[in-house]
Amino acid sequence: MISVIARLNQSIEWFTAQLAPVVLLICRFWVGWVFFNSGLTKITTWNSTLFLFELEYQVPLIPWEIAAYLATAAELVIPIFLVLGLFGRFSALALFAVNAIAVISYPLLWERGFYDHQLWGMMMLTVIVWGPGALSIDRWIQRKHLIVTARHEY
Repeated sequence: MISVIARLNQSIEWFTAQLAPVVLLICRFWVGWVFFNSGLTKITTWNSTLFLFELEYQVPLIPWEIAAYLATAAELVIPIFLVLGLFGRFSALALFAVNAIAVISYPLLWERGFYDHQLWGMMMLTVIVWGPGALSIDRWIQRKHLIVTARHEY
């Protein structure tokens, strides 16, 4: 009986090991797509963006104009790194912070899109905890570095 359970667990572990890179890639693409589109919307409707940051959003600690520029830049640049899996954990952490600030700064969000922000937050936490996965530039660099390091050891 124990050997059957052990084989079953081994099969499940193998399956999840094969599935994990795909799940992490989906998380990175999903969140990257959402935030990049948000940044594009901010640029295409810049006057509305400035209006919202000045009068609607309650961004703590920094002036609203600086917040508008920083948020737009973050939403256009960081998702590219996240999708590529370059500095994956840091990219996910940065977008997690942007997401948290959005939730804190916009009280009306609690009534409307809070569940979306929770989902994105959980997806980013997944990447922060487990890394960007095997389908990432980070992993490619890591493998290349290990191969180069191994060659120099001999």
